[in-house]
Amino acid sequence: MAGGNHTVQNKFILLGFSTLPRLQHLLFFVFLLSYLITVTGNLLIILLTLADPGLHTPMYFFLRNLSFLEVCYISVTIPKMLANLLLEDKTISFIGCAVQTYFSFFLCGSECILLVTMAYDRYVAICRPLHYPVVMNRKVATGLAAGSWLTGLLLSFSHTSVVFTLPFCRSHDINHFFCDIPPLLKLACGDTSRNEMAVFMVALFFVSFPFVLILMSYISIISTILKMPSGAGRRKSFSTCSSHLMVVMLFYGSGAIMYLKPNSSSSPDTDKFLSLSYTVLTPMLNPIIYSLRNKEVKGAFWRLMGRKRFVES
Repeated sequence: MAGGNHTVQNKFILLGFSTLPRLQHLLFFVFLLSYLITVTGNLLIILLTLADPGLHTPMYFFLRNLSFLEVCYISVTIPKMLANLLLEDKTISFIGCAVQTYFSFFLCGSECILLVTMAYDRYVAICRPLHYPVVMNRKVATGLAAGSWLTGLLLSFSHTSVVFTLPFCRSHDINHFFCDIPPLLKLACGDTSRNEMAVFMVALFFVSFPFVLILMSYISIISTILKMPSGAGRRKSFSTCSSHLMVVMLFYGSGAIMYLKPNSSSSPDTDKFLSLSYTVLTPMLNPIIYSLRNKEVKGAFWRLMGRKRFVES
């Protein structure tokens, strides 16, 4: 006991989907398949954009960063969830929970900023094409990508440290499939209104502000595309931008519903299924969207397959 009435927690229990006992094995296979598709698809994007010289551009450099980020992000949450679906022991240590919270928040925040960077890249390429080689050179692209990772790193450290210095006394059962900040705050003792406000403000910074910047970029992009005299040019520009816009809408939409809504507006089970959209669904759909809707990526894949067949023969 700490202070006579606060229990010092050294572990938590991730309840996950324990309310659906008959579906545990089905959920395991569904999430395992999703994980394998996500890792394979994103690693394939990384391989193609590295192997094909035609894809050594800032656009595909940012896409490579996004794919690597998605592989890391899904690997932070899904393996533990898969283990909990099969095992009776659903505990996670205090340190393990803090590490999972830190990396999930870090990677999610970095993705928010990286999506803004990708929108800026498309804005310069379409609206300022003559300035693109100067404005978006290799040094600038590297700096923007590094800035995305660094922003998520710093904000996640400060946010996670504030949450995990709180005393947890109400329970050690986390009604979620990973250590997320909102369900953790429900277990903390005393007044957590400041912490909840801090979560809201950080979410506002990571979700609303970047989304507004992306929206402004795409208003200018669409306006420029509609003025293009060539139909083929319009179709190509729409194709490259629509893929990014689909990912943005899916990722930011689910994030906004989860972190910017009032605490009492949904049940914990609803929150868990909302979280699946940006922890499982979005990382899985990213490589599908960017490959199936992108002729350059599909061309690089078939060129790579052709080289392999040539070497084997």
